[in-house]
Amino acid sequence: MRMLPKVLATAIAATLISAPAFAAELTGTLKKIKETGTITLGHRDASIPFSYLGTEPGKPIGYSHDIQLKVVEAIKQELGMPELKVRYNLVTSQTRIPLVQNGTVDLECGSTTNNLERQKQVGFSVGIFEVGTRLLSKKSAGITEFDALKGKNVVTTAGTTSERLIKSMNAEKQMGMNIISAKDHGESFLMLESGRAVAFMMDDALLYGEMAKAKKPDDWVVTGTPQSFEIYGCMVRKGDEPFKKVVDKAIADTFASGEINGIYEKWFTQPIPPKGLNLNFPMSDELKKLVANPTDKSAEEI
Repeated sequence: MRMLPKVLATAIAATLISAPAFAAELTGTLKKIKETGTITLGHRDASIPFSYLGTEPGKPIGYSHDIQLKVVEAIKQELGMPELKVRYNLVTSQTRIPLVQNGTVDLECGSTTNNLERQKQVGFSVGIFEVGTRLLSKKSAGITEFDALKGKNVVTTAGTTSERLIKSMNAEKQMGMNIISAKDHGESFLMLESGRAVAFMMDDALLYGEMAKAKKPDDWVVTGTPQSFEIYGCMVRKGDEPFKKVVDKAIADTFASGEINGIYEKWFTQPIPPKGLNLNFPMSDELKKLVANPTDKSAEEI
């Protein structure tokens, strides 16, 4: 009986020592989430079908958002926080990187291309999607390739890799295009739909998303040889390896379990909000390879 108090004392002491030790191990974003009880997710308002606003005010939906929620579940388990609060923060093509950098947003999963230039500013998860940069235009316009855009008005979205690519092409090939940089994909499509531009250059999956919400989807076509292949990733703060490790594992587990197939079908081969239209965009061979072998490398590095 004399040993019991000593055993209890030892157990209590071990508990007291291990609790602060666990807390001390947390750094960066995981520590911030643990201390605040909240994770802030960056989302888009019009990147259909990846991340966009649904019918519930301020609440995003989409393919990338569903993957983002898988990450949240993994973080809840990692930190032992089943009641972790989720806060949503709207980002744009121009603000998404600064808001991750300055700590306003903890994780951004939308339609953000992982490239070498951006890797200098933020960290990227393993890839969640692969796209080709192409054109959306009216079928009646007869545009089938980029060389048909000489001297014409072309719209793209500001702050995107497509904007950089089309401007470089215009300068290098002296095509005389008038390039319009719209604030978001929705505005880009409005420019196209209203006739102020003959083509909209962007990632093919996003173009299918814009076509799906058009007044007459059958009037439009995605065309042109892809000018680049790009991999989307979720953004985290640069150098925050413990947080990135949790994010990467959550995504890789979603791939390995096969859950990604249901998520993909939900957003690309079935009717989606707002109009219940089907993008009819089967999973590409490139994405299948990415799912089978997850990597956080950009398309430039592969």
